[in-house]
Amino acid sequence: MLLFHSSNLSKMASLFKLVVTLFSLLVVIGNTNAQLSTNFYSKSCPRLFSTVKSSMQSAISREARMGASILRLFFHDCFVNGCDGSILLDDTSSFTGEKNAAPNRNSARGFDVIDNIKSAVEKACPGVVSCADVLAIAARDSVEILGGPSWNVKLGRRDARTASQAAANNSIPPPTSNLNRLISSFSSVGLSTRDLVALSGAHTIGQSRCVQFRPRIYNETNIDSSFAQTRQRNCPRATGSGDNNLAPLDLQTPTCFDNHYFKNLITKKGLLHSDQQLFNGGSTDSIVRTYSSNPNTFSSDFVAAMIKMGDNKPLTGSNVVIGNTNAQLSTNFYSKSCPRLFPTVKSSVQSAISREARIGASILRLFFHDCFVNGCDGSILLDDTSSFTGEKNAAPNRNSVRGFNVIDNIKSAVEKACPGVVSCADVLAIAARDSVEILGGPSWKVKLGRRDARTASQAAANNSIPPPTSNLNRLISSFSAVGLSTRDLVALSGAHTIGLSRCVQFRPRIYNETNIDSSFAQTRQRNCPRATGSGDNNLAPLDLQTPTSFDNKYFKNLITKKGLLHSDQQLFNGGSTDSIVRTYSSNPNTFTSNFVTAMIKMGDNKPLTGSNGEIRKNCRRIN
Repeated sequence: MLLFHSSNLSKMASLFKLVVTLFSLLVVIGNTNAQLSTNFYSKSCPRLFSTVKSSMQSAISREARMGASILRLFFHDCFVNGCDGSILLDDTSSFTGEKNAAPNRNSARGFDVIDNIKSAVEKACPGVVSCADVLAIAARDSVEILGGPSWNVKLGRRDARTASQAAANNSIPPPTSNLNRLISSFSSVGLSTRDLVALSGAHTIGQSRCVQFRPRIYNETNIDSSFAQTRQRNCPRATGSGDNNLAPLDLQTPTCFDNHYFKNLITKKGLLHSDQQLFNGGSTDSIVRTYSSNPNTFSSDFVAAMIKMGDNKPLTGSNVVIGNTNAQLSTNFYSKSCPRLFPTVKSSVQSAISREARIGASILRLFFHDCFVNGCDGSILLDDTSSFTGEKNAAPNRNSVRGFNVIDNIKSAVEKACPGVVSCADVLAIAARDSVEILGGPSWKVKLGRRDARTASQAAANNSIPPPTSNLNRLISSFSAVGLSTRDLVALSGAHTIGLSRCVQFRPRIYNETNIDSSFAQTRQRNCPRATGSGDNNLAPLDLQTPTSFDNKYFKNLITKKGLLHSDQQLFNGGSTDSIVRTYSSNPNTFTSNFVTAMIKMGDNKPLTGSNGEIRKNCRRIN
């Protein structure tokens, strides 16, 4: 649909915006809209909205068509890996961007307007507002200035560090699309059929090039004959003749945002093939009729769809992660590019565990701590740099996380098998699965296709990973924040059936708490003195009975008040999770089944995919 296609210079963009809040972690391709806010810049850039609107008003006063062009830029940005400002990037030596992709070449325009707005915003509040947010606000203002509805724009996006011409070519439906393809394209980014029709109403403003509508006006039959003849006068039949001549998408009011586009469709005066497909005896006819006779309904639905599209996989916080995109992961991702991947990883993990059985628990913990901080992106593996302080020395990890050398060794072996193909994030995910299996636990097919983060955040690690002092409510809240349920919490906590903990972590429990078996407490006290600083790093097994065997004894220990950490025993302490613990203690198969489900779910947490992030050659540093 021209909206997003390479032509239609002004076309206002038809639609699209995937969702992201993506997220709740797992809403439509991983949505993270919950991280966006309409008052995100209220304190850091209070003049933002007035600055953007003033610039847009000036641009539209110079050329009314520019409003449609800016709206189209936003559509085409959001449809390609989310609303991340990637469409604004010029090509570089490391990537070919989206500007010259088929849907945008000789068509997408308004970049200079966004540059001017960004310059004005930088003067008002330097280094605060992303280009992605500037584009989102400018699109809203374009609609409003041209007579359409307004809405509160959700903000807080960060800008992508790369772009993908291939993704633009594949994601944006062309103006030759039939209805089924349009519905499918919108559905793939979390937009419904109603959203499709509402967002297509953006073609009530803007223009399209002859090359995009020539086939319709000369070859199609579901077109008003006089309308076709009118368009033919400025668009010759011969290819190459007048290709760039323009015609309005809405013949009646091309610079006014109204519902005439839908009235045109009913009279077979849709300019593009994809336009008329919305009213051609198919499932969307009734929606078109509604919008043609009820402008308020159209405006309301358009706003809702714009907000929904604006939630499409935004980069937020310190993430260079495009929200949760689990649908882009696949269990056979490397089947052709690295067929020896699984045996290579497993062999290395087996060697490491044969040298030290404890390392299996350490690798599994690395994966947990990676996924809880901005998604499963391998960020925990990064050493500190001059540009960021990483996660290794965050409170939950300092003097505690280990196994980095094992991951380094695995990565080296994988690089020999298939150089530059497999991410460190995926290596860690596979190694975690293999650790569980080798220690007697279940196996599962690991979903792959993650890319590696180019940054890490000590602050995010401190805030996201619940400490061993957490009560049940905090545990539930922390897991919920990354899209994991209470049952997931209990199942994943079962990973404490293997591994060791330091005295400094369990000292308060064995000396001060009452919901603990006295003999168990005394046993632990022998190697963990009461005095702080004395024996802080002395170790004790999280599961006293089988600390190197992945089984369900951890839950049996909780029932007898022998949980080593405060946070462990909170799962069985008269609260809402007691029944789950009882189930797992008596039904090992239920535990392992739920553990596998939760591991896969956690592995889907906001992975970087596609052209986002990178494939690190060395897991400790960016390329």
